[in-house]
Amino acid sequence: MTRLAYIDWMRGLACVLMFQTHCYDSWLSPAARKSSSLIIWSQLGGTLPAPLFIFLAGVSFALVTERLREKGVERNAIARQTILRGAEIFGMGLLFRAQEFALGYPWSPWTDLLRVDVLNILGLSMMLMGVLCWATGGGVAAVARRRTLVGGVLLAAVVAMVTPPLWTTHRPKFLPWPLESYLNGVHIFDKPQPWLFPLFPWSAFAFVGLAVGLYLFSDFAKRNEGLAFAALGATGVLAGFLSSVFDSSRLRLYAVYDYWHSSPNFFLMRCGILLTIFFLVYAWCRWGFAQKGFSPIIQLGNTSLLVYWVHIEFVYGRFSILPKGQCGALKATAGLLTIFLAMVLLSLARTTWKKRKLRASRQGLAVTAATAES
Repeated sequence: MTRLAYIDWMRGLACVLMFQTHCYDSWLSPAARKSSSLIIWSQLGGTLPAPLFIFLAGVSFALVTERLREKGVERNAIARQTILRGAEIFGMGLLFRAQEFALGYPWSPWTDLLRVDVLNILGLSMMLMGVLCWATGGGVAAVARRRTLVGGVLLAAVVAMVTPPLWTTHRPKFLPWPLESYLNGVHIFDKPQPWLFPLFPWSAFAFVGLAVGLYLFSDFAKRNEGLAFAALGATGVLAGFLSSVFDSSRLRLYAVYDYWHSSPNFFLMRCGILLTIFFLVYAWCRWGFAQKGFSPIIQLGNTSLLVYWVHIEFVYGRFSILPKGQCGALKATAGLLTIFLAMVLLSLARTTWKKRKLRASRQGLAVTAATAES
């Protein structure tokens, strides 16, 4: 099994869950929503894509930084490269919002340009992880890895613990709403919105992913990969159990307790679910049929940013392939299958083009070298 297969498969799974959530949310009519439990199950699955994407960004970030460190790249250079990549993703998030505003004009409100979305927080989280890796990355590689791993866990805990007051009793109302929104997702409303993606609590998923990725580079995980992933799965089950225990406890740390939106207990539950899925996906890729022949899920995971960007316009945007809010369950499902197939084909076209471009580049270098030798 290739080392990144399980990451691509898990990222592809997030894409599929995202497709179904967006398609049913956009296309189902009010009558279809009331007459079927489909929308409820769809929305339940829709709680997973964002945590999956952000968590996997942390895992991939750890893999990249560790490989650069193994190649002898200096700490400052690693920080520069990773922070710039995070800034690039953040810039893409701003560009995406500008595109959506332009395509939705004149119906889109100008405030949508400043809405905090997944790409924005992905970029900022990557930049913060770059700073953390720089601050803890000095000295012997193994020691630096342990420091960064502990730092990632601690920062995730701090972010989760600080989220409730930032959402309720200690909101930074002195900030302009576009800046406050990056902390608690208030946007233009009178209270934080759970459908947005502020740094608190969403960046915590990236720090957890970073810690998990660094753990996979430990000597123990390298020697006992299957056992290491099983330990992650067991940790996920334990985290879910502890979340339920803490939630049922009479002890309350906050004046306002909202389990389903801002509570650290809910964050712990979601981390448990992520770790359990991570183990199951690894097992499926290693011992199952995930890599037997062509895998559309892995293919989507290879180009998750592209399919995320494009599918939005054909589901929610001006070019929606079905009338929004006017479809029954069967018609919406047919639209979902169409979107899935179209995105797989788009992903294949993208990877084929990249391979051809890389092949042409190598051939050009070979011709240049041969010419120079002659």
